[in-house]
Amino acid sequence: MRMESPSDRLLDVHCVAVIGAGAFGTALATVALQAGGLASRRVLLLARRESLVEDFKATGRNDEALPGISLPEGLVMTADPADIEHAGTVLLAVPSQAQSEVARAVLPSIGRSADVVVCAKGLERESGRLLTDVVGETLGRQDIAVLSGPGFAADIARGLPTAMTLAAADMDQAHRIAIRLSGPSFRLYAAEDRIGVQLGGALKNVLAIACGLIEGAGLGESARAAMISRGLAEMSRLVTARGGTADTVRGLSGLGDLVLTGTSHQSRNLRYGIALGRGGAARNTASGELVEGALAAAIAARDAEARGIDMPITKAIAAVIDGRVSVHAAVEALMSRPITQE
Repeated sequence: MRMESPSDRLLDVHCVAVIGAGAFGTALATVALQAGGLASRRVLLLARRESLVEDFKATGRNDEALPGISLPEGLVMTADPADIEHAGTVLLAVPSQAQSEVARAVLPSIGRSADVVVCAKGLERESGRLLTDVVGETLGRQDIAVLSGPGFAADIARGLPTAMTLAAADMDQAHRIAIRLSGPSFRLYAAEDRIGVQLGGALKNVLAIACGLIEGAGLGESARAAMISRGLAEMSRLVTARGGTADTVRGLSGLGDLVLTGTSHQSRNLRYGIALGRGGAARNTASGELVEGALAAAIAARDAEARGIDMPITKAIAAVIDGRVSVHAAVEALMSRPITQE
């Protein structure tokens, strides 16, 4: 008997599969179920462990990821990748460094014509590559989309108003996916600058650490404002050098995301920076949670060095995290840089 292959599988355009039952994946599954006002909408949330699925069936919640938040009826959690094989849209909501591994593991269950969306903010550790390129290589395709922008998982899951960016290989694909996933409280804006959207999402984590460092060291709100504005200038330089559009960083996936994560204590990157500013140890976790910006700082600093791009804030944060300079020395070096035009 001939086995069905991903290329000839009949897909359901009303079915969305979210891979990764962490906080963000669970939140995305919640709003995806409410998107479009379709009674026929199906949303599958793929978890790593069967125990998580059993807990969800018993309580209607994912307390491990989003404590105390009841999830909507109709959401299906599963630990079996085969259950997602007819999904027309697949969201990869796992940490940045796990994207390739997870994509490879679920490859047999992803239809060849399904829209695949990266939902993580980071760069590949070893190469500095964009996650859409990493996942695209793993899946053998070049049309991987990306979702990024200002949105905390708990806010999204509670139905609080949130706007983010959906960037794809072309605007038609971006609009199609944005319409499919947007709902009453969750709005996606279509874009085709995948480079700018992804670098904005990754670098804002580094700058959020910088904002936290300023807060932890008691340097004042004026310093935070300067960090945000000059950080955006750094973002735009790297985006342009890598083939993206500088204006992208002034949108949701740059400025919008940075304002959120650089000012709210819900942000683990900000909390991590605060701990650094107060003299805490420079580990890659905050309260046991992975801090994407701690990884991205070294990657971006290395990339900027190789390209001859001036990114003093990013380099300073990477040096502080690596223990090469103190917080005081990093701030002093930034403030003593030569006076130039803005």
